[in-house]
Parts: sequence; C-alpha cells; structure tokens
Amino acid sequence: MSDPIALITNIRSDYEASYLSALASAMPAEKVILFRQMSEEQRAHVQIAIVANPDPADVAALPRLVWVQSLWAGVEQLVTRLPAGGPPIVRMLDPEMSRTMAEAVLAWTYYLQRDMPAYVRQQRQGLWHQHAYRKPSSLTVGILGLGSLGKAAAARLGDAGFKVAGWSRSAKRLPGIQTFSNGDGLVALLRVSDIVVCLVPLTSETRGLLHTGLLGIMKPGASLINFARGPIVVTDDLLAALDSGHLSHAVLDVFDEEPLAPDSRLWQHPHVSVLPHISAPTDFETTAAVIAADIGAYRANGALPCSVDLALGY
Repeated sequence: MSDPIALITNIRSDYEASYLSALASAMPAEKVILFRQMSEEQRAHVQIAIVANPDPADVAALPRLVWVQSLWAGVEQLVTRLPAGGPPIVRMLDPEMSRTMAEAVLAWTYYLQRDMPAYVRQQRQGLWHQHAYRKPSSLTVGILGLGSLGKAAAARLGDAGFKVAGWSRSAKRLPGIQTFSNGDGLVALLRVSDIVVCLVPLTSETRGLLHTGLLGIMKPGASLINFARGPIVVTDDLLAALDSGHLSHAVLDVFDEEPLAPDSRLWQHPHVSVLPHISAPTDFETTAAVIAADIGAYRANGALPCSVDLALGY
C-alpha cells in the first residue's frame, strides 16, 4: 500500500461522500482518507492532497506534500490562499466538464437567439406577440477565454451554425473561428458580438474585466452569458447597462458571493436569468478517473501533472 492520499474539502457532505466513493472505485490500490479522519502519523506521510475549498491550515499540516490536486477547474482560491512556494497546484481538466460546459453554452445561446427572455416577460404580462426568427448564422457569439472549456464551446456553437469569435490573452488560431487577443482584440470582439460568453479564469488581470467602459462598447441590444466567475463582471455596471437598455439580457451562473444574497437586485431583474452555479458541474466518476490516471503515472515514474502557473493564476 502506498502512502495515503488526503481528501480535504469544505463542501456539502453528500458531495464529499460521492467524491470519496468515486476516488476509491477509481483507485482500489490507493487509500484515500478524509483529512479530518487521519492520524498524525498518516498526515506525516501524505504526498498528494485532493482538495475542494480546503482550509489552508489543513494543507500546511502535510509536511511531505508533493502536489495539491483540485477537484475543480477554477483554482483562484487555491492560488491566493495557499502560501507561495508551496507544492504545485493541479487544476481539474476533465473532458466531461468541457462537454458539459459546451452543452450549457449552446443551450443558453439558443435561449437568447430564440428570444426566450422576451417570451418569459410576455407570459407574465399575458401578452401574445410573435418575434421575428433569427437564424444562428445571423448572430456572432464571442467567447472570452479559449482554454479547454472555451474551445469546446466554440466548436459546439460552430456546429450549430452560429458565427463564432474568440478572445484569449495570447494569440491562438482555431479552425472556423475568428480569434482576437490582447486589449485591442478584446475591444474588437465585443464590438462584433451579439452574444458574449465569459469563460476566462479569475485572475488579477480579469477581475473587473467587464466594466462600464467595455460593456458600453458592446453592440446595442447584445447579451452576456457569464459562466466563469462572478467578479470578472462588475455587477453594478452590468445592471446599469441593462437598466439603460444598452444590453438586452444577462445569463448569470456565477456571482461575487455565492449563494446569491436574497436581497440582490439580480433575482427580480426582468433582464437577468439567475442560475445557481450549475453550468458545468463536476462529474464524480470522470473526475476520479482523471485523478487516478495522474496518480498512477506519479506512482510509476514520479511524473507530476501539468500544474498552475502561479504568475498567470491558471
């Protein structure tokens, strides 16, 4: 039996139990133990910690730690809360998560393309009014972030007939997609997009990225989908753009604080769809399979998975 693996979480107990069960099934030769149930001797020998919103003190209590494996794709909390110079952090890159995210992006893009927000408002008013149909090919969907999630979403949208543009920090080329990069590229993408989909990681550079200035250069009547992280969009600035009619609708799955406060204006705003962070839920079995493969490689030859660039934040 290898050294034990610590599972450190601060999440719902049923989710924690599901992760533990899936990891045990995927790695029958390993011993995955909840950190709080470990003895001091076991903690002294842990080389790998699998984490979800961990207490930094728990991670620091593992003196032989070689790497920290996140159960989630977003690692901004780990990057900011864990001490600099600690073991490398590995974010979750699960193909099933990319597929699920692409599915959600397509579903809510269809929602906007087919004027569903307007029909929801009309139903509440008892109003019977038909809107002109808009073909997918008549709309440009701009994707902010062309990592694994953004690439999958772009491909799915392209297959559905939408014109797709994408923006990334560094220049990228993707077949069938108009790509932009850097500051000027971001402005250019926002100006041509009918629907903007935010999929960038939260870093010091992207916090507050979509503010009054950039929201104001979006096409009049454009819509926003934020499936990344709440603080990337300045909420008050977004509400002002919606209130003025410059933007027509926002689909928000992420917020500055979660759960969303009961008194938030977003709940009742007629031009906002609120989702409870469900666009790309982690799949327990496929996540466990990805982790099992990485740990298997490490046990076999000491190979570490690709880790987060702490300077970039992802």
